[in-house]
Amino acid sequence: MDKEERKTINQGQEDEMEIYGYNLCRWKLAIVSLGVICTGGFLLLLLYWMPEWRVKATCIRAAVKDCEVVLLRTTDEFRMWFCAKIRFLSMENHPFSNPKSVTDKISNGHAVHLTENPAEENRHEMSKYSQTQTQQIRYFTHHSVRYFWNDTIRNFDFLKGLDEGVSCTSIYEKHGVGLTKEMHACRKLLYGVNEITVKVPSVFKLLIKEVLNPFYIFQLFSVILWSTDEYYYYALAIVIMSIVSIVSSLYSIRKQYVMLHDMVAAHSTVRVSVCRVNEEIEEIFSTDLVPGDVMVIPLNGTVMPCDAVLINGTCIVNESMLTGESVPVTKTNLPNPSVDIKGMGEEIYSPETHKRHTLFCGTTVIQTRFYTGELVKAIVVRTGFSTSKGQLVRSILYPKPTDFKLYRDAYLFLLCLVAVAGIGFIYTIINSILNEEEVGVIIIESLDIITITVPPALPAAMTAGIVYAQRRLKNVGIFCISPQRINICGQLNLVCFDKTGTLTEDGLDLWGIQRVENARFLLPEENVCNEMLVKSQFVACMATCHSLTKIEGMLSGDPLDLKMFEAIGWILEEATEEETALHNRIMPTVVRPPKQLLPESTPAGNQEMELFELPAIYEIGIVRQFPFSSALQRMSVVARVLGDKKMDAYMKGAPEVIASLCKPETVPIDFEEVLEDYTKQGFRVIALAHRKLESKLTWHKVQNISRDAIENNMDFMGLIIMQNKLKQETPAVLEDLHKANIRTVMVTGDNMLTAVSVARDCGMILPQDKVIIAEALPPKDGKVAKINWHYADSLTQCGNSSAIDSEAIPIKLVHDSLEDLQLTRYHFAMNGKSFSVILEHFQDLVPKLMLHGTVFARMAPDQKTQLVEALQNVDYFVGMCGDGANDCGALKRAHGGISLSELEASVASPFTSKTPSISCVPNLIREGRAALMTSFCVFKFMALYSIIQYFSVTLLYSILSNLGDFQFLFIDLAIILVVVFTMSLNSAWKELVAQRPPSGLISGALLFSVLSQIIICIGFQSLGFFWVKQQPWYEVWHPYSDACNTTRNPHWNSSHMYNETEPDSHNIQNYENTTVFFISSFQYLIVAIAFSKGKPFRQPCYKNYLFVVSVIILYVFILFIMLHPVASIDQVLQIVCVPYQWRITMLIIVLVNALVSIMVEESVDRWGKCCLSWAQGCRKKMPKAKYMYLAQELLVDPEWPPKPQTTTEAKALVKENGSCQIITIT
Repeated sequence: MDKEERKTINQGQEDEMEIYGYNLCRWKLAIVSLGVICTGGFLLLLLYWMPEWRVKATCIRAAVKDCEVVLLRTTDEFRMWFCAKIRFLSMENHPFSNPKSVTDKISNGHAVHLTENPAEENRHEMSKYSQTQTQQIRYFTHHSVRYFWNDTIRNFDFLKGLDEGVSCTSIYEKHGVGLTKEMHACRKLLYGVNEITVKVPSVFKLLIKEVLNPFYIFQLFSVILWSTDEYYYYALAIVIMSIVSIVSSLYSIRKQYVMLHDMVAAHSTVRVSVCRVNEEIEEIFSTDLVPGDVMVIPLNGTVMPCDAVLINGTCIVNESMLTGESVPVTKTNLPNPSVDIKGMGEEIYSPETHKRHTLFCGTTVIQTRFYTGELVKAIVVRTGFSTSKGQLVRSILYPKPTDFKLYRDAYLFLLCLVAVAGIGFIYTIINSILNEEEVGVIIIESLDIITITVPPALPAAMTAGIVYAQRRLKNVGIFCISPQRINICGQLNLVCFDKTGTLTEDGLDLWGIQRVENARFLLPEENVCNEMLVKSQFVACMATCHSLTKIEGMLSGDPLDLKMFEAIGWILEEATEEETALHNRIMPTVVRPPKQLLPESTPAGNQEMELFELPAIYEIGIVRQFPFSSALQRMSVVARVLGDKKMDAYMKGAPEVIASLCKPETVPIDFEEVLEDYTKQGFRVIALAHRKLESKLTWHKVQNISRDAIENNMDFMGLIIMQNKLKQETPAVLEDLHKANIRTVMVTGDNMLTAVSVARDCGMILPQDKVIIAEALPPKDGKVAKINWHYADSLTQCGNSSAIDSEAIPIKLVHDSLEDLQLTRYHFAMNGKSFSVILEHFQDLVPKLMLHGTVFARMAPDQKTQLVEALQNVDYFVGMCGDGANDCGALKRAHGGISLSELEASVASPFTSKTPSISCVPNLIREGRAALMTSFCVFKFMALYSIIQYFSVTLLYSILSNLGDFQFLFIDLAIILVVVFTMSLNSAWKELVAQRPPSGLISGALLFSVLSQIIICIGFQSLGFFWVKQQPWYEVWHPYSDACNTTRNPHWNSSHMYNETEPDSHNIQNYENTTVFFISSFQYLIVAIAFSKGKPFRQPCYKNYLFVVSVIILYVFILFIMLHPVASIDQVLQIVCVPYQWRITMLIIVLVNALVSIMVEESVDRWGKCCLSWAQGCRKKMPKAKYMYLAQELLVDPEWPPKPQTTTEAKALVKENGSCQIITIT
């Protein structure tokens, strides 16, 4: 049974995979080799395309523990297969390879966590991975990650660094001393080289990979076939087209590789200093770093070559590479629980939660601050592809495939064509055998019918529209790294927007302050920069509680901190390196007011008085800083006024959080009402607090004190009110999207009521709409999780009245159209904490909340990604527009992610806008819709081209004839390629409309359109083919046939007669061929015009001048050679002379064909939708999209939306399916 085992690696993660073991089987390999020889290498190609078949055809199942090859399958909806070879890492030559007495030591069930006693660690580490007897470690590499066999968990697992399962205490105690050289060598062997390698593949490798694409192989097959049949010209044309296509594809792929390579090469190899166990400093290359190394951060800064946690000193870092924000961030050392006055317990270190203490790979350290004699040190936690930058690069190198109905339908369509080709293939063989053709001719003609039905020009035709759309997007400042997504953007029906910097201006303006005295709010004050307030604790807090720093003489830091500091007009001074060296301790950053603000103390008439005036200088030194943490929603500092005995603690942050950490008697009674009043008006409010610290707290103790010991028992000081203005274009853009039935959602890290207010201001929530706030509470003290529902406008009246005002309950409107359901007048708003609780405990409510959730506040980056996924789960096509800072994951996950930042972090986003404005969203959707419609037009046209040519050839095969080489060439090059590449040029319609293009090729209207045109074309071709035989002048054509009576007119045709006496081995020259050629040539142009749709998604056909000119030229040319034969052209195209009245008859057939085709296509457009919707109405068909189905259900649900002041509780017993009950609390 062990052989049939299936294991799972990366369980519960995005890249979860099933793993199967296989061993190479010699007899299977021999059979496959024979098969490859017999099929002329085709079997080899098939196995190259299908890794699963390749492994199963050459290997037999084996236990994962002992296998030679692993087969991996992703567990997502794509179920993709990969295979990898097992490799061995030999331990024999290493001094640390003796596994005595440690083989039975129990592991913690994970891969190496490096938490053991350093002396024994190496051997223990090895013992988990190595087979004792051979001292070899088995591993395989997949997508740049090494997976090692772990005996403890009996599975493959990847090596984790210090980023999981390591406590903050052990970081200091076990890892703070550094590694011995032996330990370093051991880890180097396991972790490999610390570099993010993006190998730029050689042109030859890329070429082979590109050429082995199934479509190019099919083209190669076609070319060989045509060459054997002497169709050299067309074969050459296809070869040239393929070469152009391959070269352009290679150029763009290689360019992306080079760009990515340059992006990661910046910090690939630098020299770094590391501390060893005996406190010696060793200089090594950054590529030799391993987790556990203690790295010395140089004074003048560096580009980080790995992820590391600071254990000594402070760094100022530019993280724009990761977050997209070029604001310098201050990083402080990780709190050491063992020396903190108030212990943190066994807190586990995590790069995410402790990101204010973690230096990330690829970010730039600008400056360091340190104690004298002590170095700024950081412990390496992750290296190579495990780092945050490595993960970003991996996500670009190995993207998830885009699943789009259009592409799935395209394959189905090709299969249909293959089926049609199969019928033609059989018909040709039977027909040829009955007519006693030669075997060689039968094979060539029957295979030829396949190349006619599946057009080799299809890939080029399909990409043309996307390439044009990409070029048009570039012209409006939108850059695209994933062109296939342009089509998907045409389907977007919901767009999530980040608030700050996206919907609103980037910066904040200080609107005013509202101080508190004796637990009462004073009146709001506008001007903070005055003599009265200069020595107040309120201004002192504004002057010190920030993370600003001077870089090259310029103040820089968080924009909010900058505005706050500029408002008081103070001066910030930092210690220089020389000054720091003079003192025994780090020189604090000093802030002081400008002289003109300080009240005059003594007249400065006497020079000798200067010494006594010194104390009159008012300066505050910032002694310790606890940086802003988005998890805690606050920051604090410890400061000391020059000359004061005691130190002060200042804190600022989210008002609700600050108030909860203050003495209740210092918080005004009306605090909540005042705060709500400001947030409802859309202001961003920050609260300040302060307390005097005990005099026993010395400078050194402060350096090691924990945050919690400082941030409590504070005095509430008041509020700072900041204004975040809407961008000018925001309301208009959102209105356009609403008119186009595209839902808008706000996802922000800001306060909930501020977000609701901004949503109202910008028109996301209309004035008459109700907002229901879902406040979810996790299970606590044995009680189940619950959601309290409040109505935002009635939050203040919550306590006063228990009766529910009937006006407060939103009206449900029953609409005719499902799309209009979005107008139902209620919206849900919730914060990140509630969102997490609902996801965990109220699974069945998630889809209902997604249907009307409009404001999601205080959302962490990973929650933004979860929200996008939740919306996609109810079948929304989701767009995401953010500034690239903390939206990276969501931008990647959305169907169409647009980053408004051009920094490196946004590389992961499919689209990047040059102008930081949301007006790019409608532009992208318009272009997406136009590209999607172009794809449909091209597909329909190519389908008709295939079928028309297929039918022409089938008709001619019945009389053992065919189209001539130059006839094929004229149709395929002059007509098809010209039409395809010009019909794709229609630009997007100037405004967004409410209707959306269909998402797939297989829709009723589209199929009906194609089928009706096929029937019309076949009908008129058959009419011409059979009618010509009924003509009185008709005879089986031979070189001396004279249907035109040309003998009477020797002037017309001496050369004509002479040249046509050459033998025609393929029987191409005959009346049927000429008739079919002329009628089919016109048919290609007729369907091109019929299918070239303009409004409402593209500009009308007549505005596409190149297309119009091309079609007119072709029409004129074909008409000319049909009505006025030119001997030389007839000779090249192998057209025979037919009487003039038959030429007029063909013209009439063509005109009637054109009229019928265009009328049918117009009526399908006009009436097709009505008929289909009527038919669906009769069948009471359920809507395909889950959200539409849900909307129908909720219309008749009396319990939805929840009533104000009610609570929904999760059922305690039935936790798996997350069902819940609604309890009304009166």
